[in-house]
Amino acid sequence: MRSRFDISAYLVVGPENTNGRPVPQIIKEAVEAGFTCVQIRSKIASARELIELTRHASDVIAESGRSEEVTLLVDDRLDVVLAARKQGIKVDGIHVGQSDIPVEVCREYLGEDSIIGLSASTHDLFEYVRTADVSQIDYFGAGPLHETSTKPDCGLDLDGKVKIRGFSELAELARLSPIPVVVGGGVMLDDIPQLARTGVDGFFVVSAVAGANDPRSEAIRLVEAWKANKLMKAGVRPDIADYDADPFL
Repeated sequence: MRSRFDISAYLVVGPENTNGRPVPQIIKEAVEAGFTCVQIRSKIASARELIELTRHASDVIAESGRSEEVTLLVDDRLDVVLAARKQGIKVDGIHVGQSDIPVEVCREYLGEDSIIGLSASTHDLFEYVRTADVSQIDYFGAGPLHETSTKPDCGLDLDGKVKIRGFSELAELARLSPIPVVVGGGVMLDDIPQLARTGVDGFFVVSAVAGANDPRSEAIRLVEAWKANKLMKAGVRPDIADYDADPFL
């Protein structure tokens, strides 16, 4: 899994993000729209509830026929990942923050084939990304692009203030990072064209899909916009009619 994971369209979701709708339904609509990575994240769910959410997510991905294409991660909770795997649930890895359980411990318990993502340091971001030991990490999460109520401490610097990242900073980050970078924090559809052209490897969203009136339609728009603008950056003119016909193209 480590050699071929795709974080281009990355959904972070938990029960507090869905406006009362079932988490598996939101995941189903995002995966069917072409999302390539799902992270289960909740600060209100118990360990048992998180295991069940992970089970439902894994089942939804399997039912879509995309178990080998869509990466399923759990935020922070190594215990949940291990317990889920013990119960036969296919979960591909974990995402941790700078103050969470160390990546070396995650790697020891999860093995070499698991995906481990790390939120990049807010303080001295560029020096950190340039010099960090990434031997145990598969990708960096960075941001925020905007302040967000979904995760108010996202991008919190040493002075206690949230540091927003501009597109030029993200382009430099993509240039410097030795591993893939996914960017989030208040990302909306209008941000995707510029974000795709910075050279980062993907975007992550919560509210833009999970909080939308029509999650599937919004997910399709995000995926299409990302693909179209990535093609434009590569010098290829996309055929939008193809996207309208099939969101997986």
